[in-house]
Amino acid sequence: MSLRRLLAVFAVVGMVVIAGCAGGIDNGEPATSGVTEQATTTVATTETAAPTGELVVHQLNVGQGSSTLVVGPDGETLLIDTGDWTDDGEDVIAYLESQGVTRIDHLVTSHPDADHIGGHAAVIEHFETNGDGVGAVYDPGIASSSATYEEYLDAVEAHNVPLYRTQAGDSIPMSGATAQILAPPEGYLANEDRNENSIVVHVQFGASSFLLPGDGETASEEYLVDTYGDRLNSTVLVVGHHGSRSSTSAAFLEAVSPRVAVISSAYESQYGHPHEAVLERLAARSIPTYWTATHGTITFTSNGSAVTVATQQDAPTTATELRSGDPVEPGTGGGLVDRLVIPTAGSGTTPITDPDGTTEPAETTSTSTAGRLDLVEIHADAAGDDAENLNGEYITVEHTGASSLDLSGWTLADAAGHSYTIPEGTVLEPGDQLTIYTGSGTDTATELYWGQSSPVWNNGGDTISLRDATGTTVIEETY
Repeated sequence: MSLRRLLAVFAVVGMVVIAGCAGGIDNGEPATSGVTEQATTTVATTETAAPTGELVVHQLNVGQGSSTLVVGPDGETLLIDTGDWTDDGEDVIAYLESQGVTRIDHLVTSHPDADHIGGHAAVIEHFETNGDGVGAVYDPGIASSSATYEEYLDAVEAHNVPLYRTQAGDSIPMSGATAQILAPPEGYLANEDRNENSIVVHVQFGASSFLLPGDGETASEEYLVDTYGDRLNSTVLVVGHHGSRSSTSAAFLEAVSPRVAVISSAYESQYGHPHEAVLERLAARSIPTYWTATHGTITFTSNGSAVTVATQQDAPTTATELRSGDPVEPGTGGGLVDRLVIPTAGSGTTPITDPDGTTEPAETTSTSTAGRLDLVEIHADAAGDDAENLNGEYITVEHTGASSLDLSGWTLADAAGHSYTIPEGTVLEPGDQLTIYTGSGTDTATELYWGQSSPVWNNGGDTISLRDATGTTVIEETY
């Protein structure tokens, strides 16, 4: 009954869109006669050098479910899933309103399980009646017999929202960014298992990239690795299936090589998510890992060359220590605090092509100077009283590149947020060292003075961060 219903909705929407309604996959047409037809697309690529504006990915704290909001540099919105059915979209809608979102341009159904589409009907109803509408819905085309799925289809029909059967090779048109669909393939995987045929979204903005694999498990991950290989390389990975042991295999992690990972599940998940095997695999690769259950809602803000991670609550990010953090209830409000800046050069800089690999990747330009500047000395414990010997506290860096390096406007900071901006005209030649003292003095070509009135670097341990003039983290070291 539900499959016939899904086909009918695709057909109805097809007629509506052909009549002239906006929305849909770039350069494609919606399916009009069942799930065996697929939109034909031209795979887009985005130049990765010097993008304009920022792209923000919000991983909402929705408990044992998932919901991800992507806001593009021009304010365009892509909402992937809407949390569990028990919440009926309330927390998701409240969060969207708190962010000033009045329209969902693209709503993605990763797959029809009720912990991913629980708020679909409410979100569609809310934005169609109280906001500026929903531009289009993207569905893998595998139906469910649940009441939650029926309510979702009711809302699509009631408001004539364009509905697209979406598979590998399709793309979602986002201004200023690229959103590619990597799976499921035509013909589906694993006898049309719902999890294994999750829509897998890859979003790229400049040199930063985000991989969202839904609840894909072994078959989905094997398909992705076999089809795309190291083109899966991404800055941020939303860990598959809430951290289930059936996902995030060692081979998949090797291909993706994320700089940071995020898990969405309940603090006391009835399924034991995230499973220890997955946490151990993440920890073995030293991947900083965030968990909505202990960090709350998490945002990843990209300027194209660096990604800033912000969370509601500070908590451990070593994967195997996640459970030592305090829980954050789903729907908890409150501001977010920046916790980490990730340089993106060398990670996810090649746009994903179509499954046949026929699209030429865009030329990329890296602005990173990583590998050209080394931290060679940290002298945090000054002789005697630190407060009386501020210049006994310093750090030294060395330029290891082959050409001049202009440090004008670079910033040095500690974990507490104390910040020093390197003066204009500070240029290092190959082999030069530069020492930055905490106290006062007269700057020279190789010695700078922060001018602080009290010590900065904690004797018992701190984090040193050095960012270039674009905000890209060049050095980040904890001692």
